[in-house]
Amino acid sequence: MKPDTRTGGGPSQRMLRVGELVRHALAEVLQRGAITDPVLTAHIITVPEVRMSPDLKIATCYVMPLGGKDITPVIKALAANARYLRLEVGRRMELKSVPELRFREDTSFDEGSRMDALLRSPQVVRDLDDTSSDATADTDKETDAE
Repeated sequence: MKPDTRTGGGPSQRMLRVGELVRHALAEVLQRGAITDPVLTAHIITVPEVRMSPDLKIATCYVMPLGGKDITPVIKALAANARYLRLEVGRRMELKSVPELRFREDTSFDEGSRMDALLRSPQVVRDLDDTSSDATADTDKETDAE
């Protein structure tokens, strides 16, 4: 499949919109707690992102249990209940066809923590201090030249 040249190969507006609709519907189903799976009833699950395939037939749902514990059993339980979840999501949406749901661990919180740690590292702080010192020196030179 050829990437969309208008958007630089990123997701289309329709993919983003449908992904957001699936995310809201899935979060509602999980919040309602109608699933009898003991693993899922024991956890509060957040759905930060849903990415749609270009043909809108597959929804990759990034999930994270509150506290980030027991992610592997939660994903297995979600996968085991994917047919029921798909049925419930389909009832809440007005789409021609309901996408297949696939579940993955959301690592965006870990990435954010990693980036925060990098920005606070001594090397970056030193470089930022050097840059601010250079900017002050440049300003002083301009003032002296006038």
